[in-house]
Amino acid sequence: QVHLVESGGGSVQAGGSLTLSCAASGDTDSRYCMAWLRQAPGKEREGIASINSYGTTTYADFVWGRFTISKDSAGNTLYLHIQSLKPGDSAVYYCGARPRKSISCSHRGSYDYWGQGTQVTVSS
Repeated sequence: QVHLVESGGGSVQAGGSLTLSCAASGDTDSRYCMAWLRQAPGKEREGIASINSYGTTTYADFVWGRFTISKDSAGNTLYLHIQSLKPGDSAVYYCGARPRKSISCSHRGSYDYWGQGTQVTVSS
């Protein structure tokens, strides 16, 4: 079992930056692959970035270098740093986790465990 708790969301002005955190606990093997995803009202949830236990990352094309995923050395906290925020980045941001599977760890994949999400609102 894995427990994920996101934090760090809030209201920011366009052009600003935020760092989201996801505190992870539970079985380490079940957190081999972790990712950040977001869901805006009326839209499907979309993957942003992923990172595996080895630190290998993947990013969605729309990231354009504005998002950076990272984790602490123990793998217990996942981060997402977002810079140059735009109103279109407004969404609920979720972290997800899953164990190692036959498919590669990717922001496009599905995840077994989810946090409750943290709201990010960007005003122009």
